Amino acid sequence: MNQPNTSKPKLFSTRLTAVIGLNWGDEGKGKLVDILASKSQFVARFGGGANAGHTIVVKGQKVVLHQLPSGVLHPQTKNVIGNGCVVHLPTLIEEIEELEKIGVNLTDRLFISDRATILFDFHKELDGLSESALGTKKIGTTKRGIGPAYADRVNRRSLRMGDLANLETFAAKLRERLEEVNKVKGLPFKFDIEREITLYQDLAERLEGMICDTSALLQEALTDGKTVLAEGAQGSLLDIEFGTFPFVTSSTTTAGNIFSGLGIPPQNFNSIGVAKAYTTRVGEGPFTTELLNETGEKLREVGAEFGATTGRPRRCGWMDLVATKYSAKLNGTTALNLTKLDVLNDFKEIQVCTKYSLDGEEIETLPATIEELERVEPIFETLPGWQTDTSAVKNISELPENAKAYIKFIEDYLKVPVNWVGVGVEREAMAS
Repeated sequence: MNQPNTSKPKLFSTRLTAVIGLNWGDEGKGKLVDILASKSQFVARFGGGANAGHTIVVKGQKVVLHQLPSGVLHPQTKNVIGNGCVVHLPTLIEEIEELEKIGVNLTDRLFISDRATILFDFHKELDGLSESALGTKKIGTTKRGIGPAYADRVNRRSLRMGDLANLETFAAKLRERLEEVNKVKGLPFKFDIEREITLYQDLAERLEGMICDTSALLQEALTDGKTVLAEGAQGSLLDIEFGTFPFVTSSTTTAGNIFSGLGIPPQNFNSIGVAKAYTTRVGEGPFTTELLNETGEKLREVGAEFGATTGRPRRCGWMDLVATKYSAKLNGTTALNLTKLDVLNDFKEIQVCTKYSLDGEEIETLPATIEELERVEPIFETLPGWQTDTSAVKNISELPENAKAYIKFIEDYLKVPVNWVGVGVEREAMAS
């Protein structure tokens, strides 16, 4: 029987490596970044905000990171929140304090771009108002304020982390913005402007020494031959440009944002794509392979498919290789991490979507308009399951034959080697 491709490209053959989700998020990126961070000197987030949730399980203890890069659990690794991110400071401080409780010290290890946008509580309220106004056409946002924060950035009215260096100027800018917000109809309450200013002055003190020019920091690191691991938030199909618009996030989640989101020049890099062995989605929008039946419920139950940030149940379906290939090409994917293979252990048969049918015509790419995407029907191929426990497997070659055949099928379709296979929730549960 044909075997999966085990010829792995050399890790960090270039100084920059990226880990990017190939679907709608929740692919398990944090676990792979955590593993690769042990070999990297910097881990850097290049976009998104607290709407992301990366879950890592270490020695039975679950750690959920929303804004902090997934390298924080390695004491030798420096971590960067890049200029492409939007930062909710109370959430960030809470994450830092939770890590301190388990002995993780981020002193001289966390750096936040002075050009990153500050996300305030009023952005959350505006997010909720906007979503409610859409009624039945709601996007399904996390209501974490991401859209309004990015809108403020584009409209050139946002406050940035660097503004905290001059608290007098910062207070004047925040006061002006909050006076505007308090006039918005439908807000459940008016913001106490002076209280908000005092809160952020206190938070600024807590972050002393962390806010800096991270662009210069990373440029110098790369010039000196240090390795940088770029970490994406959400998934490629939520990209504002190339995702399933308008059911997307408000940032660029694909590889193109690495350079502008971190302030580093374009260069060669390893692009590692992460995809589940099946497909999930949180929120509204078309989901071609969604299973609204007992099989979908089984995937959700066995895979514990509930959002790390919101707790919302994820929608589940068979693997959509059409959408995954679309994302892999967008990101120049050179290797794949297939996660949660163990969730399929008990299935007698497994289906994989390899084509779409749109108005009677077979297509092999993602339509640009939401109206067309809502009309497509999946065309499946059926593969035999392996009905064997894979949780103890450490080497891909040791997987059951039908599991290896499934992986080989994915590799052949995507023309990308599968170099890592997730077989459980623990950090160590990764076959390679």
